[in-house]
Amino acid sequence: MHLLRKLGFYLVALWAAVTLNFFIPRLLPGSPVDAVLAKLALRGPVDPGTRRAIEVMLGADTEKPLPQEYFEYLGGLLTGDLGVSVTYFPTPVVEVVGQSLPWTLVLVGLATAFTFVLGMVLGTVVGWRRGTWLDSLIPATTILQAVPYFWLALLFIYVLSVNLGMFPISGGYDFTLVRPAFDYPFLSNAIYHGFLPALTIVLSSLGGWLLGMRNMMVSTLSEDYILTAEAKGLSPRRVMLMYAARNAMLPSVSGFAISLGFVVSGSIVVETVFSYPGVGFTMLQAVQNNDYSLMQGMFLIITVSVLAANLVVDLLYGVIDPRTRARG
Repeated sequence: MHLLRKLGFYLVALWAAVTLNFFIPRLLPGSPVDAVLAKLALRGPVDPGTRRAIEVMLGADTEKPLPQEYFEYLGGLLTGDLGVSVTYFPTPVVEVVGQSLPWTLVLVGLATAFTFVLGMVLGTVVGWRRGTWLDSLIPATTILQAVPYFWLALLFIYVLSVNLGMFPISGGYDFTLVRPAFDYPFLSNAIYHGFLPALTIVLSSLGGWLLGMRNMMVSTLSEDYILTAEAKGLSPRRVMLMYAARNAMLPSVSGFAISLGFVVSGSIVVETVFSYPGVGFTMLQAVQNNDYSLMQGMFLIITVSVLAANLVVDLLYGVIDPRTRARG
């Protein structure tokens, strides 16, 4: 029953998000139809009847009542039809999302997971050995966290790419050397291009995880059950990992799940600076071109990922901390 209540809540939240996803782009100034007509006009004269045809194709039919458009939009979601992209006309939105999503999931997803694990490990050790030289790691990492994403990214580009020539300035891979394929030449080239964006994400977010885990460790070490475990003669490593760290990391697990949910949307700045072909860069292009269908597709991916991450953390929290199941 507890699980059904949670699923019901998230389904209602998903419906509300999908509804907002439909109406908000239509409140923006400009029209995707005008954007397509402007592109066609560059090739020559445009027939007057072309506007009507494009309106129907893009789902921006001004003669159709808004409620009818809304229900047709919901029906399209159920069948996987997200419309046609104006920015990448005439490519369907599903294909555009399918091409950009893997880049973001690999880059930001792996960078976020690596940062979380590294922050938990360092935070556990620093909190366990509080008052030693290890505490100097905290100001060093928090300073980097205070630096804006885009400034740190631009600094890396200027120093490591422009001056030293160690890494490429932009792109996800060198299209003149390799083609997308699951082989060593392409994967190594993609890793080479993604190193600086990943480094930016890791360095700018490591301080938060480390500081949070360190403070929770210090607080947890003052609990009675830690004193009891030490009085039983358990090894310091066992006390640190199984008693202190396991309880201290509970708030961080929630934050990590939410961070994973925002992996898709949290990459806009980094991907824009590096012109990385992920969801963030694609969504920026959609906003600049008034691409309703592509914006809705990207926002839908973000919404689903955030809701799914929150659902997972709700379920995972019950596994890590059985007391939450008792209260549920």
